[in-house]
Amino acid sequence: MTRRQPRPGQETHAPAAGADYPRRRTSAPAAREHHGWRASKRSSKLGKQVRREARHERLKSRLNDGVRATKSGVLGVLQIAGMILAGAAALLVILAVLALGINTGARWLAKREAQDASKPGARAEKARENLLIIGAEGSSAEFLAVRLDEVDDQILGIAIPSGAFMEVPGQGFERVGDSFAAGPGVSMAAVSNYLTVPFEHYVIVDLAVYQDALTNQSLRDIMGNVRETDLTPGDRERIADFIQGVSGDRTALVPLPVKPIDLGGQTFFEPQRDKIADLLFQWWDVRLGVEDTAVRVVIYNGAGSPGIAGIAARQLIAAGMRVVDTKNADRFDYETTLIVVQDGNTEQGEQVRAALGTGEVVDKPSDQDVADVIVIIGSDYDPPQPNGSS
Repeated sequence: MTRRQPRPGQETHAPAAGADYPRRRTSAPAAREHHGWRASKRSSKLGKQVRREARHERLKSRLNDGVRATKSGVLGVLQIAGMILAGAAALLVILAVLALGINTGARWLAKREAQDASKPGARAEKARENLLIIGAEGSSAEFLAVRLDEVDDQILGIAIPSGAFMEVPGQGFERVGDSFAAGPGVSMAAVSNYLTVPFEHYVIVDLAVYQDALTNQSLRDIMGNVRETDLTPGDRERIADFIQGVSGDRTALVPLPVKPIDLGGQTFFEPQRDKIADLLFQWWDVRLGVEDTAVRVVIYNGAGSPGIAGIAARQLIAAGMRVVDTKNADRFDYETTLIVVQDGNTEQGEQVRAALGTGEVVDKPSDQDVADVIVIIGSDYDPPQPNGSS
């Protein structure tokens, strides 16, 4: 664009300094300040929003602090609970170890006591206060296993009916009353074997005298009516004097706990071993079951001599062992007596050999739990003579 020139004769004037004249606007006009009720209203809304947000922030902060405190508290409780549980678990472990140790120690002591009690000297002392009273009628009999307790001044006895089934040495599982036909020694072995109590002496009386003693709960008429005995005169007098001095309230004669069984019109009796165990423990301090340490033996006749297994059984019973069964072997030409250990304890085999006076100990473990040792009698076995010598 060309600047317009002045016309001729027209004066030109330079713009005065500071003259106000229209010119191009080079910037936005300044904002005008607002006053009055509109400005106050906007300011009030903004303040409320700021205060509301501040309250929200404070509330959020408090919630966060509460959550953190709660987490810390829960973690603390869990730590304490964990420590308590760990302590309780440790205490239970300690108690279990102590209980196991006490139980093991008690079993060891019981086993040690039983082993000490099975030694010949201890058995002889224990057998001294025991007496088997036999009420005989014909070839059968009933039995009263008696303890004459001179220390506590009392008489304790278990009456065994003739129909009670138990292992009879040399005869197998039979009525114990039928053992009398083979002699009082066989009967003593059968009773000792079943009760695991040593009986080494007996007296034989008539069955009527025997039954009166049970009815009257008194043995005072027994020693005056003895038909036969293996007691020495001195022992016989000592026992008689003791019986006369014991009062009636210090005498207890109880029947053997049995369960009647009817077979073919005949009544037999099955001994109740769990109930018998209580009597044996209370009266003889004998423990049956897991604490019974008597060596269990099965005897086979491998020599062919009639009754030889029963003789060997009586020897082992007298030595404190328990004969589970006696029977014939698969053949009768065994030259050497075999003592087969079933549970790996060869010491038990040596005890059997010492009692029999012969035999070869063989270690042959087995899973069966009937016997600890199996004996097969061979021709090298020399049975003892009636007087006790070989």
